[in-house]
Amino acid sequence: MDRSAADMIDVEHRSLGQMLRAVLAKLNVVSAARCLIAFIALLLIFVTLEPYPDLRNPDVTNVVSGRMALTYVSFGLLAAAAVLFAVATDGPSLKTLITPLHLCLVGWMLINVLLSESREISIQRFVLAASVTSLAVLFPLLPPTQRSFNLCLGGAALVLLALCYLGVFLAPQYSIHTALDITEPQLAGDWRGTFQHKNVASPVMTILVYVGVYLSTVGSFVMGPAIAVLAGVFLIFTGGKTSSVLCLAIFALASLVYAIRSLWLKRIICFAPLIVMNLLTVGSAISPALGTITRLLPVDPTFTGRSDIWEFALAAVAEKPIIGHGYAAFWDDVTERQTAKGAEWAVTAAHSHNSYLDLAITIGIPGLLLVVLIFVWTPLRNFQTAQAESRSGALARLFLTIWLFGLYYGTTETFLLERQNPIWFLFALAVAGLHFLARFQCVAQVEPDR
Repeated sequence: MDRSAADMIDVEHRSLGQMLRAVLAKLNVVSAARCLIAFIALLLIFVTLEPYPDLRNPDVTNVVSGRMALTYVSFGLLAAAAVLFAVATDGPSLKTLITPLHLCLVGWMLINVLLSESREISIQRFVLAASVTSLAVLFPLLPPTQRSFNLCLGGAALVLLALCYLGVFLAPQYSIHTALDITEPQLAGDWRGTFQHKNVASPVMTILVYVGVYLSTVGSFVMGPAIAVLAGVFLIFTGGKTSSVLCLAIFALASLVYAIRSLWLKRIICFAPLIVMNLLTVGSAISPALGTITRLLPVDPTFTGRSDIWEFALAAVAEKPIIGHGYAAFWDDVTERQTAKGAEWAVTAAHSHNSYLDLAITIGIPGLLLVVLIFVWTPLRNFQTAQAESRSGALARLFLTIWLFGLYYGTTETFLLERQNPIWFLFALAVAGLHFLARFQCVAQVEPDR
């Protein structure tokens, strides 16, 4: 080979090398951008744009249009960015989301908001809910590898925990319920961190305990235990009864489900106690027999006597059982409703304290059935498939645990389809994670070819 030919080959090799480095550099930039969006999304959900609200301020419950607009814009931009990245690199994953059930739910929600008693309010809140839910569903696709997913999740958890503990020790009047709070001064002493209420802080801390345990099992022997311990201690001091009771119970239930191979047996173990809990709570407001059984129990499953609220909520369902009263539009002013007359708590009731009952009120029984099919029935089948295919066992187990916690937490609190509620975001993320793991293998270290 003459010298000129050798020089040409050398030039070609250098050109190819430069092109390869340029492509790799571009991939690194794209991967970093995807991780950054995921990290910011978690911080926006956890910390919000208004952390440490002053509950002693009479205007704390007033919605400031400017700040709400910023929330809408922030979630909208993040959701749009997530969609663009998913369309560019995750086409096969996105196609699996187009199912008859999913399309039926979207169609029903559109009909519901158009026929809502307060159409403007429902449309406005549905836009935010759609942005947040889209971001949650696409979140598992954003980090390019499981390792980067773990770093995003663990990093956001540590930032939240640091802010919560700093608030408790440096500004307790903004991080702990006080006797001077405008509403619920009886909660004085309960920790809430950056959140507005202990009932938001406590379930988030429970899920962070699960995240810490998961990270510990996949090799994060410092970050994982730190998150689990810090979140567990904070959970205790929130005084959240529902979350505290469920924390270990759901972890044990998830471990049992993980060990059993039969899908039908898993369904019995997951759903039988769930049905019983709903019967002992909402059912006690319908059936005198169930009410008698509930009163004989050594603990109060109604959690501070919510049976009156459930009776009122059931009456509201009976008023409009098919189309519902309208998405997120029922509880704004219940004192004006005929069924609320004579109920002293009506002036302060914000929701029905049961996610399933609340959906029946707002989006009707057909909407509730669609949500149950998509978010309650299907995820367990997806977990069964992911487990059978040996796809990221530890991650699938984390999603299973978060999903189970959400199912049972929903029997006494309202969070399903609730806009920027962090529990809804994490629950939807877990459901989406199980959906994708049932169909695709998660990439552990290297860049995925999706």
